[in-house]
Amino acid sequence: MKCLLTELCEKEIINLRDGARLGNANDFEIEAESGKLLAVIISPKSKILGFGEKPPEIKIMWQEIQVVGDDTILVDLDRAIPLPPKKPTAGLLSGVFREG
Repeated sequence: MKCLLTELCEKEIINLRDGARLGNANDFEIEAESGKLLAVIISPKSKILGFGEKPPEIKIMWQEIQVVGDDTILVDLDRAIPLPPKKPTAGLLSGVFREG
């Protein structure tokens, strides 16, 4: 199967172990001499308009990729994927209005 890197970037990556939607690839690790694809890298974006703490990158080795489908890439990751801690959030206008 032939596939362009831009096509890989459009596919959603899903972990077969827990069904987690990991995101989309936005970078790749390629062996310079052979041109062999070594890893797919997902750089999650921060949650709100690009603000806040950015979650760590997820590097998926080519050996962990099980299936490259039409719309998804299925991976078998047995390691825990770090998720950003959820911070309590106030409403959008909570600082504008006073209670009482």
